[in-house]
Amino acid sequence: MPFKALNLSDPVLRGVQAAGYTDPTPIQLRAIPAVLTGRDLIASAQTGTGKTAAFALPILTRLGAHGRARVLVLEPTRELAAQVETAFRDFARFTDLRTVAIFGGVGYGVQRTELRRGVDIMVATPGRLMDYLKEGTINLRDITILVLDEVDRMLDMGFLPAVKDIIARCPRERQTLFFSATVPPEIAAVASFALRDPTKVEIGVSRSVTQSVTHALYPVAHDQKFELLLALLAKIDFDSVLVFSRTKHGADKIARKLKTANHSVAVLHANRSQNQRIEALAGFKSGKYEVMVATDIAARGIDVAGVSHVINYDVPEKPEDYVHRIGRTGRAQAVGDAFTLVTPENAGDIRDIQRFIGQKIPELRLEGFPYQPFTARPVQPEQSRGGQRPRQGQGGGWNRFGGGRGRR
Repeated sequence: MPFKALNLSDPVLRGVQAAGYTDPTPIQLRAIPAVLTGRDLIASAQTGTGKTAAFALPILTRLGAHGRARVLVLEPTRELAAQVETAFRDFARFTDLRTVAIFGGVGYGVQRTELRRGVDIMVATPGRLMDYLKEGTINLRDITILVLDEVDRMLDMGFLPAVKDIIARCPRERQTLFFSATVPPEIAAVASFALRDPTKVEIGVSRSVTQSVTHALYPVAHDQKFELLLALLAKIDFDSVLVFSRTKHGADKIARKLKTANHSVAVLHANRSQNQRIEALAGFKSGKYEVMVATDIAARGIDVAGVSHVINYDVPEKPEDYVHRIGRTGRAQAVGDAFTLVTPENAGDIRDIQRFIGQKIPELRLEGFPYQPFTARPVQPEQSRGGQRPRQGQGGGWNRFGGGRGRR
């Protein structure tokens, strides 16, 4: 079914076409008609399946022409706020609707200027929005559509009190939309007072890994982790690689060592200034940096076309973060590979992840790195396929190993 069959307005359809979208994804097919009805909604789908367009397109259609600030979209991170606001702006290019991104880490001046000019859509992080609400720069009395995006992440980050305050400041008569990749039980506590008789849309299994990503574990001794990381980067034929660290200090350390090994590297974590974070992400998207080393701030905060590989240098602390991390590759129906470096002490974490996603993760080993057992299951040596990637489920060495190095 093409987008034109979804009852979107003509200017929005032109924006969709200009943005390069062709046919809608399953979450868009289900969510767009639901949002257009004006009912509240809880929508969940695997990461990378097009959730932003699923709410942005019908919202733009419902708004029509420029007026007051009628839409508020809450995001957990600065990167997501900037990314979603850009998507709204791109889709609205043939309308007179105005958008603004509101987040911390930068000065207030430009944001205040945009607010004074008049906007229809505010995409905000809770902290900076609360600053404006307390000083009276923003009021929410005209909000007719409230969107909470990546709700589970907002709760994980401790935003629940601020989110409740923001919801209470919005008119009772409004449409409220929850969008998330996973819907844990904690969301029910927010939904009970924020939503009224919501429609529910779930695409796929909310805890599952998207089918376009093949993923595997590489058991390794702790003191050989970085050596294995270098060996993988030398072996795989990659376009761009996202490396995840549990800590900010660890991310900086990995990045320094990769630079010493002549890789072009960007770093993204909460201790970086906003300008540094913007430059790192822009450089990674443009290809200036072939590797980005990041904490979980990037697990949902970036959408970069062409991320061919994700490498979990550290196993994530929470099982759901595994789904979000490896979902940074294989996006928009592309394919991707994800590897996790696992030491013997990670056995419990891996069991939790496998229980969460409902499947065993294949184990591989690279020649020259002794197997470090952490489960009772045997591991199969990785076999090169000459750079060819079999379909998911064929087993063995299905990652894109062609023997050549990545871009330098």
